[in-house]
Amino acid sequence: MDKNHLDFEIKFYENVLRERPAYIEVLMPLAEAYTRKGLFEKGLEIDKRLASLCKKDPVVFYNLGCSYALVGKKKESLKTLKKAVQLGYHDFKHMRKDKDLEEHFGDPAFESLFPKKL
Repeated sequence: MDKNHLDFEIKFYENVLRERPAYIEVLMPLAEAYTRKGLFEKGLEIDKRLASLCKKDPVVFYNLGCSYALVGKKKESLKTLKKAVQLGYHDFKHMRKDKDLEEHFGDPAFESLFPKKL
């Protein structure tokens, strides 16, 4: 996706949120767009909002864990990833290769999140 399209997408989502700040179907792609653009702090803020709105969604907490990792908050990332797993996140193959989580690879605390048979 080119830069202009991504900028347009971000502006569009931001404008929708001015009218409907808790619109989950807009918050999710906005967080992703911020991350694709390298605006990790903004993505983290949106992911925090989503976690407060979707308290039992494992994917929301997985994405929040990724956002924490991208801004260098390793402890918060691991805690949030653990919660995602407890809520039912189970795509462990993806988790082991997700570039957003590279700083955790090989860390025993990260490895403890996976079932023993993986």
